[in-house]
Amino acid sequence: MPDTLPMFPLNAVLFPGLSVPLHVFEDRYRALVHHLLRVDDPAERVFGSVGIREGYEVGDHGAQSLYRVGCRLQLTDVESNPDGTFDVVAVGMERIELHRLETGGAFPVGHVVDRPDATQAVPDEVLERARAAFVAYRAALTELRSDPYEGTLPRDPTYLSWTLAALAPLPMSERQSLLEAEDATDRLVLLTDLLRTELRAMNVIPSLPATEVARTRWSPN
Repeated sequence: MPDTLPMFPLNAVLFPGLSVPLHVFEDRYRALVHHLLRVDDPAERVFGSVGIREGYEVGDHGAQSLYRVGCRLQLTDVESNPDGTFDVVAVGMERIELHRLETGGAFPVGHVVDRPDATQAVPDEVLERARAAFVAYRAALTELRSDPYEGTLPRDPTYLSWTLAALAPLPMSERQSLLEAEDATDRLVLLTDLLRTELRAMNVIPSLPATEVARTRWSPN
């Protein structure tokens, strides 16, 4: 049966393991933050987010169409501002699927179910191709701008797939496809193809990295 969860739709696709900063100024989302802060256990200060397929984050009728697959997030840091707004940080936990959204209350509430990855081993060749594609993309991009990722890549296949998905310079629809992939294997295969396409685009237009063409703007709520 679906659970209910406070919802914060965004013009962005979020992934498990990804920390995201948000400036919260609309009344309904300020009410959502106040609701979460009244929860005694910080680990239970959770809400959901799905991407906005059509429309905007702001306004009573901004989000005209939503994607169904999104992410459950935990509120980890909150800074209250004198004007009543908040600057918060949330971290993605696991995937959810939105069945229904209620908008008549103080903040949106979704009826959601968990959408876990299918559990199966990722073939070594899939891991090697995905790592190689990202290393090549990272090297090509570093020649033009700063390194998009510091440190070594995760060894765990699922965490690796989410990390590369978060770093990939892709438009929103393709990021949503990565979020909806059935498991880490499918996600890494898709990522490898997408990164190779980015590399080809960068070779054709070396003065304008594909990351600049494909990047989705972060919109205010």
